[in-house]
Amino acid sequence: MTTPKAAAFQDRPLAEVVAELTDEIRELYVADDVPWVIGYSGGKDSTAVLQLVWLALKGLPADQRAKPVHVISTDTLVENPVVAAWVGQSLDTMRTAAQEQQLPIESHKLTPEIKDTFWVSLIGKGYPAPRPKFRWCTERLKIKPSNSFIRRVVRRHGEAILVLGIRKTESQARARAMARHEKRRVRDRLSPNGNLPNSLVYSPIEAWSTEEVWAFLMQYPNPWGHKNKELLTMYQGASDDSECPLVVDDSTPSCGDSRFGCWTCTLVEQDKSMTAMIRNDDEKQWMRPLLKLRNELDDVNNESQTRDFRRMNGNVQLLGDGDRTIPGPYKQSAREDWLRKLLGAQTQVRKKAPEHVRGIELISMAELHEIRRLWVFEKHEVEDSLPGIYEEATGEKFPGLPLDEQLVLGAEEIGLLKEACEDDPIHFSMTRELLAIERQYRTMTRRAGLFESLEKAIKKGYYEDADDALQFAKRLKELRESDPTQLALNEETITDAPA
Repeated sequence: MTTPKAAAFQDRPLAEVVAELTDEIRELYVADDVPWVIGYSGGKDSTAVLQLVWLALKGLPADQRAKPVHVISTDTLVENPVVAAWVGQSLDTMRTAAQEQQLPIESHKLTPEIKDTFWVSLIGKGYPAPRPKFRWCTERLKIKPSNSFIRRVVRRHGEAILVLGIRKTESQARARAMARHEKRRVRDRLSPNGNLPNSLVYSPIEAWSTEEVWAFLMQYPNPWGHKNKELLTMYQGASDDSECPLVVDDSTPSCGDSRFGCWTCTLVEQDKSMTAMIRNDDEKQWMRPLLKLRNELDDVNNESQTRDFRRMNGNVQLLGDGDRTIPGPYKQSAREDWLRKLLGAQTQVRKKAPEHVRGIELISMAELHEIRRLWVFEKHEVEDSLPGIYEEATGEKFPGLPLDEQLVLGAEEIGLLKEACEDDPIHFSMTRELLAIERQYRTMTRRAGLFESLEKAIKKGYYEDADDALQFAKRLKELRESDPTQLALNEETITDAPA
């Protein structure tokens, strides 16, 4: 990518366009008391929007800078590490500069709740790597954190105005969506947000081209002191796609279609930005373990070995052709393997990375504690394997406290149980779950729900193997199609039929 040339802005001087737009921003800002929320990803579009707002506010008298402007940046905790470091430094610089320049700009770094993080969902719960038809990550990692913040602002002030760096030239879908919102505009430039009540959207650079964005960034110094030439260098080190925008609804282009997104993203065939960074810069060779793990997550060739034939709730469902079952969550062995690989990659990166990223945390200790809880108490994997995996991969003792001995089986007990089940993995997991449920309820004063939990475990372990489950699902489908009334009699009648 070559340094962008100054664009024509429809044959108007850049200074004239910027002056007109900053005047418009000032007019909108002082028109009411509704706070602003600016989406900032650290990329070129959101940087341009924030610079324009910053310049506009500096042009106002101090007594008119009364309304708060919240700058929010959503860190998915699996962001491209180079971009994540850039954004973090920018937010810190921004916070200091706003105070020094007496501007009502407050920066906030948002993160998903621990229960919703990428690794807790994938390794803890067993969600498969995201796909276009199962894009579970966007809602949990991006939409929920940003929407929660915006809703808090709305509850406090009654309304909020979102200032976003969305542009019509990003994609045809984006242009169509923006055109629909234009028809419902109020206050000239503000569009309603259908997903967030009492919030309006302002998109000041919606008509700008990519070249015009870069022309502005190269000719107008960054007012909070973060150098735009370094931003350009970061773009030059990667591919030519657009940046990852702030996501507030599912109509926003996914990070998979953008330049800078999550390093774990499997919504595209390959991570072009990280690949290009590694190829173009010897100092970024330390990211190779991340790229390798991302590519392994994207591999679907061994799903029959890594994913359960049952869905998360234990049910078996047929694919459209009726010859295969819909694969379910990752098996225990696969989840344990992903954790080994992730901790191994983290260990490698910490040894090879430059000083400023040597303490990189690919998975936090809070996430590890939550994964351990999910494995032992919700999936009833009572051998409690996480501490051992952590020590094996890192060479360090896991800093978590021992779990209740009544709820955990030792290696010797697990070995005896496997032997009693004759190494049948389905019957072993069912028996282990039954034992875990009984032990768990034994410590409770009220045991309501015990029999329902036991029944659920037995139904989940009903099948001999994946083929038996497939044949069962086929019989169920045939019965549903031939005699729906008989199917409705009782699910237990079908379950009791001979395998």
